[in-house]
Amino acid sequence: MLVGAFALLEALRRRGGEAGLTELALACALPKGSAHRLLDQLGLLGAVERRGNRYAVGSQLFRLGQAWQPYPGLRAAARVPLHRLRASTGASVVLTVLRDELALTVASVPGRVEGVVPVRNGMSFPLVTAAGRVLTEGPRGPVLDREEIQEGVACVAMPVRAPDGLTVAALAAVVPARQRLPQVADATAAASAAIESRLTRMPPREVAVRSAVLRY
Repeated sequence: MLVGAFALLEALRRRGGEAGLTELALACALPKGSAHRLLDQLGLLGAVERRGNRYAVGSQLFRLGQAWQPYPGLRAAARVPLHRLRASTGASVVLTVLRDELALTVASVPGRVEGVVPVRNGMSFPLVTAAGRVLTEGPRGPVLDREEIQEGVACVAMPVRAPDGLTVAALAAVVPARQRLPQVADATAAASAAIESRLTRMPPREVAVRSAVLRY
């Protein structure tokens, strides 16, 4: 039952957060009656919501997702630097972590290229992107993408390192290709350094949690 419930939630995610019963049952290879019962149970828990004859991701699932931390304190440490980077460059800014052979967005601020390259929390990017290369190659400086992935769009990505030197995320600024990248690179490096500085001030409780996870 638990496997079927998670399969339905994953199917909802892949369909933009909303779908009909028949579509979900087919996607999960479940009998329609079984899918209906599981969705009703998920609805009682707030994990899904009914919208007419369709189902959508529920608010309780959203709240649970907000509690997930790829690295203790990372999202909180990045909040202000991301907005400052957006304000100084106009870039669409994303903070990504390595998950399932993809660069998963855990924090984002839309910018000037939103109409071409929309950014949202939960979106994933291939590892051939600038952010993906930061996560897999571990460079010391910026990784630049000059219209290699999307025509008319450039990207600068920088590693974000934990106090022990481990690369825990990639910070990327996506801008129009005509924009001067050296200035964007400097601003992105400053934002990355600001996040790293905030991580060094992580509360002792979070440090203990991280150490316990690594030992496990």
